[in-house]
Amino acid sequence: MSADHDHMRHALALASRALGRVAPNPAVGCVIVSPTGRIVGRGWTQPGGRPHAETVALAQAGGGARGTTAYVTLEPCAHLGQTPPCADALIKAGVSRVVAATEDPDPRVKGKGFATLRAAGIEVATGVLERKATELNAGFFLRVNRGRPLVTLKIAQSRDGKTIPPATASRWITNEDSRRFAQLLRAEHDAVLIGIGTALADNPMLDCRLPGLENRSPTRIVLDSRLRLATGLKLVETANRIPTMVFTVSESSGLLERCGVEVLRVMHGPDGKPDLAAVLGVLAERGFTRLLVEGGATMTSTFLAENLADRLEIFKAPVLLGDSGSGEVAALAGIENSPRFACIGRRMFGADKLESYALRA
Repeated sequence: MSADHDHMRHALALASRALGRVAPNPAVGCVIVSPTGRIVGRGWTQPGGRPHAETVALAQAGGGARGTTAYVTLEPCAHLGQTPPCADALIKAGVSRVVAATEDPDPRVKGKGFATLRAAGIEVATGVLERKATELNAGFFLRVNRGRPLVTLKIAQSRDGKTIPPATASRWITNEDSRRFAQLLRAEHDAVLIGIGTALADNPMLDCRLPGLENRSPTRIVLDSRLRLATGLKLVETANRIPTMVFTVSESSGLLERCGVEVLRVMHGPDGKPDLAAVLGVLAERGFTRLLVEGGATMTSTFLAENLADRLEIFKAPVLLGDSGSGEVAALAGIENSPRFACIGRRMFGADKLESYALRA
């Protein structure tokens, strides 16, 4: 039914508002529609993961929810957690029909929400815009099914693939509009990660400064094998205000912790640096579902070589740096082993081009 698709698109748009704010929960949207086609309630998962989208939408609908159709982007939960089950709330509100995009992979829910609704006599339809819904919550699905968050690599480069401009030039390759969008990417992720080289060279804040989204800064993460992160850097100076983590293979002196930085020691890889798979496993255990990597070419190359990248956001500026630039992404060992990505979008920011890619299934 075209109406089902239209209302589910609405619910997915609502769900996207929650990205980067609801971990470890999924970002869910809900639209409640009367038999005449009037929207009587809508909602999305709130910061921290609760209340859930269905609860918000039902509260808005009030008594008008009886006899309606509820469109939800993920199977309503059926277990008692920190909030009552959403399936029970839909039943109690008198909803007649539930249209869901996809099943929840969480073993506590998987299929149980639909079964509860059907047992109560509610008509249930599933699979409406399922692909879009699973793409939206790919980080949640990866955390549940594979024990790691979704990894997005953000790359800013010249037309000839250089990521570092000459020392005498501006520190920026891309323009201001591109950099603003990069901050929006931060707001849509739970955490942003860089290596110690980038931290020392650029002294970044890694926050979100877009008007109205200043409270959407992600957790900042630094991979720092030998704990070289200095107390005078912005990341350390603001660690009591914005959560900041350091992954290392060294013993900590406690200095960074006294500044508010959380230091975590993990196993090292063959290169002596923190093992990326181990880092991602810890992040998943902590509830992170979406990780943005803003490291340099070496970091990007490592994630690609270890097949730990799910999406690419590649900003290309209309400049050729030639031998004056540096920082090319390293070639991988054999084209047959290289991860394959499909282009899922292109857009322009002035003269800069952004190309978005997703790992092929």
